[in-house]
Order: sequence, then structure tokens, then C-alpha cells
Amino acid sequence: MPASIFFLNSSRINFARHPSSGLLAAIVIVILGLGGFVANGRADPSDADAPGTQVLTRGPVHEAFAGIISYDPEPGVVVAKAPPELIEEVPPEERPEGDNVAWIPGYWAWDDERNDFLWMSGTWRALPPGRAWMAGYWTQTPQGHQWISGYWADDATTDTTYLPAPPSSVETGPNLEAPSSDYGWTPGCWLWYHGHYAWRPGYWTEGRADWDWIPAHYVWTPRGYIFVDGFWDYSVERRGILFAPVYFETSVYSRRDYHYSPTIVIGLSVFSDHLFLRPRYQHYYFGDYYASNYEESGIYASFSFQSGRHGYDPFYSRQRWAHRDDRAWEHQVAASYQYRRDHESARPPRTWSAQIKIDTRSPEAAQNHVQVAVSIDQLTKSKDGPLRFQPVARGERKQIVQRGQEVQKSREQRRSVENTQVSPSVSAPGIAVEPAKVQLPRSPIVAKPANRLGRNQAPPKIQQPPKPEQKSEPKTETPGRRSHEDRNTTPPPSHPSEPKIKSGPARSDPAPAERQVQPANDPAANAEKKSQRDARVQEQKNRQNAERQTQAEAVKNQQESKRHARDLDNQARQESEQRAKDAGQKNQENSRRNDRERAQQAQQESERQTRAAETRKAEEAQQRTRESENKAQQDAEQNAQVTALRAQEEALRKAEQQARNESGPAERKAAPTANPAAAHPPKKDQRKEEKRKQPPAEDPPSP
Repeated sequence: MPASIFFLNSSRINFARHPSSGLLAAIVIVILGLGGFVANGRADPSDADAPGTQVLTRGPVHEAFAGIISYDPEPGVVVAKAPPELIEEVPPEERPEGDNVAWIPGYWAWDDERNDFLWMSGTWRALPPGRAWMAGYWTQTPQGHQWISGYWADDATTDTTYLPAPPSSVETGPNLEAPSSDYGWTPGCWLWYHGHYAWRPGYWTEGRADWDWIPAHYVWTPRGYIFVDGFWDYSVERRGILFAPVYFETSVYSRRDYHYSPTIVIGLSVFSDHLFLRPRYQHYYFGDYYASNYEESGIYASFSFQSGRHGYDPFYSRQRWAHRDDRAWEHQVAASYQYRRDHESARPPRTWSAQIKIDTRSPEAAQNHVQVAVSIDQLTKSKDGPLRFQPVARGERKQIVQRGQEVQKSREQRRSVENTQVSPSVSAPGIAVEPAKVQLPRSPIVAKPANRLGRNQAPPKIQQPPKPEQKSEPKTETPGRRSHEDRNTTPPPSHPSEPKIKSGPARSDPAPAERQVQPANDPAANAEKKSQRDARVQEQKNRQNAERQTQAEAVKNQQESKRHARDLDNQARQESEQRAKDAGQKNQENSRRNDRERAQQAQQESERQTRAAETRKAEEAQQRTRESENKAQQDAEQNAQVTALRAQEEALRKAEQQARNESGPAERKAAPTANPAAAHPPKKDQRKEEKRKQPPAEDPPSP
């Protein structure tokens, strides 16, 4: 299994071409490195589902890992069935390294397709600096059981303020030119300002490669709206480990002393490949939600959620910022979504048991990124990814169990506070009433302060936002925003591109004088009522015309997007062919040039060797000549020396001979001897002659 299919690298996204349709599908080449886990192309069959459980490779995302941001937050979904008791969940034996990583327990989430609850597995989370997690909960209402979302609160605040419903958002997107392409747009929002709501316009924020900007937003509760100011959160690939949701049969979790430990990890590439948002359920969703009926039920693709003015998606905004120099990126993302919507084979599997049967080596599986999960054992054994793991010590495991109990206690305390003394202002948007301040217990899941984190863990400095405009909110509810009671009973809009009627803050009119009762038959009153009724009818017609026009524009834009995608595909194919042709020509030219260079080098080397051989031969001849001359000179000197020595010996011999000749007569006269031979010893030749003439000696007689 390639490492690139699990972790998102927002700095680079490649788009692969689907040969069956010719559209460009956004396929992310990601880092998040859970890397090379399945060498044979299939997952380990030992990780199959246990009896009575079904591990899912699609479903909601744990809201502590990623929380949805709606411009106009709605109350949570209400269901008739009561949620089961929380499962005793045991975290895995290994966790990501880091002092700012904590285990956040799981909870039950509603699945309308099964008409039953799913277990949202807990998550290892790198906590946003300076934030505390306020866990969500289920509460009972007259209509049934309602989900109240969790949120990341500012740890520096001790009181929780519950505000009346803010007016409908008037955010329309950027109205100022960006300082540079490195900036991203932060949407505007309503602020409680001097006893009423005032609009704070949007502004440009400089993007960061390793951080996601979470803009200011509101969270709905039964007691009122909680304002969450903007903060920096870790980018998705640095947030930790997201485990797969699980469906349990009742007979499984109802067993005595049953506990569950998640083992299947969801690859974070789903945040770029298969991400959806469901404002009504206040959750992100991942996986196969490409069919048209999901869009009609209010499950929006990431790109359409933000472009449709439903809210702000930090993940889509960060990817768009990363591809700020690629003008065709948004069209390619839309084309990829359309391709998977039209081709079921390009969608990821819905369960873990279905995924382990997929051969990841097939070109189609690799091209469509259909494999989105891996077991925790395979993940921790990998050395290729950015995450490093460490064992969970026994003492830390006890702390996690204790912290889980504290989280459940804080849920109960929050439920008790938010379901008592409900202010009537919650259901009356825009009414200037005093907010309610309540001191909630401190959350057991608190991040370290920014000044106690390392260099790469400390967040960037928060940019100073603009001041709110000196205008109060509209006196009446803005069209398009439903009241508090209506939200509990009325389903969300069925079409994702349903327009929101934009409305700016209304002027503050003076307080009216005492109202006088008009007679029932007053013509002026009747005319005024008729005028108001006609105005409402005309307003409704205008709104319907606007909706039809918006739908027509949406269809036109969709067709234009398809046509543009085809044009981009053709252009990309032509550019690819031209690049291949140019590359071939360039390779041929390089090959010919290399051949010429090699031939020149060979010729130069041959000439060099020839010159070296000739030089060596000349030097050897000179050496032999010098040696011959030296030898001849030495021989001549030796001959001269021998000749001189011989001459000296001859001269000495002659001198001796002459001396003997001169001294011989005088000696004979002075001392004559009886033996003339003794006086004149015979010469050597004479001695030999005399010896030869002597008779041989006789042999002695034998005894």
C-alpha cells in the first residue's frame, strides 16, 4: 500500500485523467505517510470485522478532530430513539509522540440510513494551542432526543456566555483586493456589541503552510448561542489519528463488562479526496456520499459547501490557498466529484471488510484513491510517515481512563446548565437582551499554552480583525433564516445551491408612539393591509424568481464547468503530447550531442596516447644513446689505465734488468763462489730445463 494514499500534502495535488470519461479527477499525491503497509496489494485478512460489528470506511468525522463552521448554525438533529449508554472504550497501546497529544473519547452519532446509532471511535488529537474541548452530548426534548455539538473553547475564559440568536449572515465573499496571493479570506460575522449585534466585516489573513485558520463562529445550544472566536489549529496531517466509526449490534455492546478498542485508522487523504459537510447534523462526513440523493438530503461536497455560502471549510480553503497559482484547480476538483458521481466504480468502499478485498495494485484503485483505511498495527510499524509513535505507559493509561470519566462528568454538567433556565430570547433572533453568563466546570481536555510549546508547535500570531460596524442588527428576522422553533421541526433546504437572501443591517428606527386601534371598517387600514399582502406576495414571487434564476445559473455553471473540464482535458492531453514530443526531440538531440562529445573525447584520448608513446620512445632512445656514450668513455678510460700500468711495469722490469746486469760482474769479482750456480741462480727457464734433464728417482725395493 503506498504511503501517499493516507496523509495529505497540501502543497502539491496532481490530477489523474480517467480514460473512460476524459475528465480530470483530483487525486492527491499525499505525504501523511502511513506508508508501504501491504506489499502484496491487499490488507491483512486478520483485521476483518469481529462478530456483531462492522467497521465503516465512510461516515461522520469525530467533531473534536474537525468541527463544521456554518454561517447560520442550526440546532442539532432530533431523533425518536434514545442513544445507548456510552461504550467503555480503551485506547490503542501506542499513541503519537508529543506532549500536547491527548485521547478524546468517542460518542454515539445518528445514522439516518440505518435508522440507528453509530459509534464514533475516540481519537488521538494534537490539541489546538490555548483551547479546551467542551464535549457534545445528547439531551431529551419534547420532540425526542437532540444532539448538542461540542466545541473548542478559549481556555483563558472562565465564564461561558449564552447569547440570543444572531441575525442571518450577510457574508458575500471578498469585497477587497487581497494584499497578495499569500492571503486567504476570513468571512465576516455578527458580534454582540454594546447590547446588540453589530456586523464585523471579513478581512484577509495571511496563510500558513502548517496551520489551519478557524474563523469566528457560533455554536447553538438549548440555552443560547456560544461565540467562539477565531484561532489557529494544526493542519490536518498534524492533528493526530482518526479512527473509523463502527456499527455495533445491540447484543454486542449490551454484554456485561464489554469494552472496545479501535484498530482501524482512516487515512487523512479523505480530507482532500472524499470530504463532505452536513450542517443539519453538524458533522463532517467522509467516504462515498457521491450519489445525487445525498446532495438532496443536505450533504454537500466540500467545494460546494463554501461556494454555496453555507459556511466556511478550513480544509478546502487551505487547499485552495496551496493552489493559489493554479487557476484551473477548482474546476478540476468539481470535475473529479462529477466523475465519481457518475461512475460508481471510482468511489471508495463503504466498509473495512469490502476494502480488504480490493487489490490496491490495480490501476483503477490507485487512480481513484479508493483505499482509505489501514490497521493501527500496520501504521505504527511504518517508518515512512511523518508520525512517530510511543507506547502508552501504564500510568498514562490510568490517567486516560480517569480523564474519560471526567469528560462524561463534564458532559452531564454542561447538559444540566444548558437545559435549565432557557431564555426566551433564544427563539427571537436579533432582540437586544442581556446575555447569560454561566461558569462551567473546567474541561479535563486542555491544551498547553502557546508559550510552553516548541517552536514548530506554537501557533502564529493572530491578526487583528477589523472593528464592528456601528450599526445594529435588523429589527426583524432576515428572510432565509428560520426561527429557533422552526429549526427543530423543519428539514433543511433540499437543494445545495439554494440562495440565501442577503440583507444588510437595518437602520435603528425611533421608538413608535402609542399605537391607536383602527376601526375594523377603516378604508385606510384595509388599504394598508392589502398593500402589505400584495407586497408579501410580490416578495414571494421575487424570491421564487430569484431561486429559479439561481437554479438556472447553477445548471448553466455546471454545464460550463463540464465543458471547461473537457477543454482542460483536451488541452492537458495536447500539452502532454507536445511535451512528450519535445522531450523525445530533446532526448535525441542530447543523445547525438553526447555521441559527438564521446567521439571527440575518444579521438582526443587516442591522440594523447599516441603523443605519449612517441615521447616515451624518444626518451628511451636518448637514454640508450647516453648509456652507450658513457660505456664507451668508461672503456676508453679503462684501456688507457691498463696501457699505462703495462708501460710502468715494463719500465720497472727493464730498470731491474738493467740494474742486475750492471751489478753482476762486480759481485763475481769481489766474492767468487765454489758453486757458480749459486752465484748465478738459473733463470726460471733454466731451472725447468735442468729438472727435465735429471734422471728419474728409483722406486724403493719391496720388502
